[in-house]
Amino acid sequence: MPLISLPDGSQRQFDQPVSVLAIAQDIGPGLARATLAAEVNGKLVDASYVVAEDASIAIVTPKDPKGLEVIRHSTAHLLAQAVKQLYPSAQVTIGPVIEDGFYYDFAFERAFTPEDLQAIEARMTELVEQDLVVSRRVMARDDAVAHFQAMGEEYKAKIIGDIPQGDEISLYGQGDFEDLCRGPHVPRTGVLGAFKLMKVAGAYWKGKSENEMLQRIYGTAWPDKKSLNAYLTRLAEAEKRDHRRIGQKLDLFSLQEEAGGGLVFWHPKGARIRRAIEDFWRDRHVAAGYELLYTPHIALQTLWDTSGHTDFYRESMYRPMEEDNQLYQLKPMNCPFHVLIYKNTLRSYRELPMRWAELGTVYRHEMSGALHGLMRVRGFTQDDAHVFCTEAQIEAEILEILDLTLDILGSFGFENYEIVLSTRPEKSVGSDEIWDKATGALRAALQNRGLSYGVDEGGGAFYGPKIDIKIEDAIGRSWQCSTVQLDFNLPERFGMEYVADDGSRRRPIMIHRALLGSLERFFGILVEHYEGRFPLWLAPVQAVVLNITDRQADYAVKIADSLRKQGFRMESDLRNEKIGYKIREHTIQRIPYLLVVGDKEMESGLVAVRTREGDDLGQMSVEALAQRLQSESASRGRN
Repeated sequence: MPLISLPDGSQRQFDQPVSVLAIAQDIGPGLARATLAAEVNGKLVDASYVVAEDASIAIVTPKDPKGLEVIRHSTAHLLAQAVKQLYPSAQVTIGPVIEDGFYYDFAFERAFTPEDLQAIEARMTELVEQDLVVSRRVMARDDAVAHFQAMGEEYKAKIIGDIPQGDEISLYGQGDFEDLCRGPHVPRTGVLGAFKLMKVAGAYWKGKSENEMLQRIYGTAWPDKKSLNAYLTRLAEAEKRDHRRIGQKLDLFSLQEEAGGGLVFWHPKGARIRRAIEDFWRDRHVAAGYELLYTPHIALQTLWDTSGHTDFYRESMYRPMEEDNQLYQLKPMNCPFHVLIYKNTLRSYRELPMRWAELGTVYRHEMSGALHGLMRVRGFTQDDAHVFCTEAQIEAEILEILDLTLDILGSFGFENYEIVLSTRPEKSVGSDEIWDKATGALRAALQNRGLSYGVDEGGGAFYGPKIDIKIEDAIGRSWQCSTVQLDFNLPERFGMEYVADDGSRRRPIMIHRALLGSLERFFGILVEHYEGRFPLWLAPVQAVVLNITDRQADYAVKIADSLRKQGFRMESDLRNEKIGYKIREHTIQRIPYLLVVGDKEMESGLVAVRTREGDDLGQMSVEALAQRLQSESASRGRN
């Protein structure tokens, strides 16, 4: 007689073992129709799962994040079934859920075409309309291997062969298709239907380049057509905002293949924006009590041996260079350099906390296939900072860092964010006591500021707990930029010390902290967030002066020079073109202010002011315009 406890605190008693679906039906027929799966004592199971003992149960519907995962996993199987029906010689391999969708890898003798994707998607729709029952069965490991070998599915047989003896092998079937899977899955194919196949790409078996190349079909799936259409609209908007296209159109940066992939060339206009970002970053850090550092781009490999990077980070490091029988390494991180400066002299507790920041360029050996515009490059500048403090100072320093982080992100127009606290993983360094104190300090700082946050249990780095902040851009996408990480490892590896108030030698706590992350990546995010329409304080050209005829050319130059000397980024367009053409062209270039001068403006010493949005602000004196520009720049778009 199982007693079922529900999330709202209510309980239901049943006279005999009962399925999840029957429990949902007992609660209400509407819930039963929406049931995809359930969490039974924290474990995700199928709707057909039978509960024989007392349990806590939460019904999973399409509205739940875990329900969406079940939908996407089941749609991957739907894809595989459609492929097998249309192309029987294709072999299925793996088909996991990914962000915003799923994929499935196939071994097939020819390349899938766009026409194939249309046919596969149409067959998937037919299978949904058939509303096939999805059922689960269990087989012994060796029987499962033989089963898939008999079907000609050699890849599935290999996957099962890697599973330890004695493990339960579950198979899910729907109609004429059966696949290896842990599940859970939707109860019937009819609950699917809001999906779309996106593209085909190559993928190595098990992700290893020495293995055979497979074909990966990507798809997306959602609870309903409305959600699917909203996602496709976001994709179209993201394509319109692609920083690579806008960067080329506005002449901001380039990636020159002659120099090597993943290396960024900042053009004059892009460099102006970068300088504005860096100047603001430096000013805010100095005001927050940070000292600014500059460190080398290379160091002896022995330094990276000491820091542990050659053991744990070797694949992302470039090969060392030999000089005078010694090996030098391009730096993948700035951290060890800051540690060396700390160790340059014996420190006292009176000097702590020490806050050091650097815009340090680092180099990572990224695979060419992973490179993506400014978002994934090989050489980039981190807005790195490290705080060295005592255990007692952790919470206060984290509060300072959080305040600085949210203020700076807000100044760039990011007001919505997600915060995650990651705790101690299974493999870690440091005592239980210091981990508990450090994690408690991070938690207390977040609560002190009234910030809502999630917890990633066991998701911290091996060397300490951390706080990650994801910003939300103008079209609702999340970007991981800011991170605050406590480190008990490097102080130990480098033998860092300070003299405590009782004269004893103690280890400082090291806090790694990045607010923007990579400047290159953050710049790409900014381009897409604003679609190239940067706020005035960031715009590479803040205003352009346009003369109507040659008679006003000297006056236009005088206006531009006057504003430039006041610190504004100015241009003048003296071409012999119609004024409408000039206005249209500079509007396309997304310049915030267009200053038109004709005979009337020249005679009165004024300028006619237009915005890139098309607003006519009328005539202004140069002094009034300068005040407007100064005020708007200082506010950084904030009211």
